[in-house]
Amino acid sequence: MSAILELPIVNSPAMWIIYLVAVALTITLLVRDPDPKWFVRASIGAVAGALLGMGIYFAGNLLDLFGVNLPLMVGVWATAMFAGVGLAIASFPDAKPWRKIVASVAILAYLLAGATGINAFYGLNPTLGSVFGVVEEDQITLPEYNPDNRAAPTQPLAATWQAPDDMPSVGERGSAPIPGTVSGFVARDAGIYLPPAALVENAPALPVVIMMMGYVGNPDPTIISDVLDQFAADHNGLAPIVVVADQLGGAGDVDPACADSAKYGNAETYVTTDVVNWVNANLNVIQDPKYWTVAGYSNGGGCAAKYAAKDPGTFKNIISVSGEQYPGSETPDAVTTDIYGGDTAAFEASKPITIFNAAPAGTYAGMTAIFTAGSEDPDFVSMATTLSNATQALGIATTLFIVQGADHGGSAVSGGLTEGFNVLYPVLGLSTGT
Repeated sequence: MSAILELPIVNSPAMWIIYLVAVALTITLLVRDPDPKWFVRASIGAVAGALLGMGIYFAGNLLDLFGVNLPLMVGVWATAMFAGVGLAIASFPDAKPWRKIVASVAILAYLLAGATGINAFYGLNPTLGSVFGVVEEDQITLPEYNPDNRAAPTQPLAATWQAPDDMPSVGERGSAPIPGTVSGFVARDAGIYLPPAALVENAPALPVVIMMMGYVGNPDPTIISDVLDQFAADHNGLAPIVVVADQLGGAGDVDPACADSAKYGNAETYVTTDVVNWVNANLNVIQDPKYWTVAGYSNGGGCAAKYAAKDPGTFKNIISVSGEQYPGSETPDAVTTDIYGGDTAAFEASKPITIFNAAPAGTYAGMTAIFTAGSEDPDFVSMATTLSNATQALGIATTLFIVQGADHGGSAVSGGLTEGFNVLYPVLGLSTGT
């Protein structure tokens, strides 16, 4: 079962096999003795299915059913998927038993192919398990913890670090349980990334990133580890240690809005206290907040902005990739009711810009913030721009970066993280640039 869940389905043989099976079943359904009645029925079924797929796509965008504007390619896949399903359903009447079996299998194949195509387009769930909210990363073996090796370096690591000959060429990623000791929050195992420099004997203390992914989503370290492996390759094995924390909890299908609440549990305390305490007790990271980054994508980006605004004594750096302007921005009425008990003032006070603007002068001295969004994701471009304007007005070193050609999917995440670390590497002492 584990091997099935770990099956890669983005740019992989499995993805193309799924597509080929769908094509083969389509050919099997179409190749038959001439039958005008079946041809009319099949045409009606395919057209009706295509119209249903198109209708779901356009309705989703017009009514904002999915919280984001779905790109055209999603509409193309939905149209093709439901057209296939319509064809298969139309193939049942008056069919031989074996053709009914083929049609039944074809329905499943079309749904799987459509889901695979949409997932591959977004590029956020690299394995079959991650599509269903199950990230089958093996538990990682952490390096021996050295509590005496926590001080900030007197010189940038990039200027003093000499990689040993036996240093691995890439980092390691896996998972680790982080209990909700203080919060009581029930979270899925966190994703962990250890860069090459963390995997050698007498490894230096490194910067750390606490990352959160989107809703609905998984604490999957794949994208950020791929980005940082490239940075490590270009910087003598140096990269931050990463913990991809689960800010959603449960099966990842509810949104606690980055807050503590009676309904969804203490999500905020989990990340800002339990995860932070676990990092400090288990990982060889630099203790100085200058070397701590809170990062997030989409829902997680809203969390990152909020947590940095509230606690600059822990996090001096923010990367918000296609992040919400504030947690709960997609369903403010429900969040006000479910999270804040109908208290609109409490909801307003939870918003990052409100927190930033209410802080005393000098609170954010030395902070660096990066806000990114895909050029084809206009709502999130607007939110990133609003947040960046607010932080820049406070004197925070702010970068706004638009990932050209990207929407709200994987290319926006990898492109946004790449720009984020381009900015942060010299700040974290991992490169000698400025």
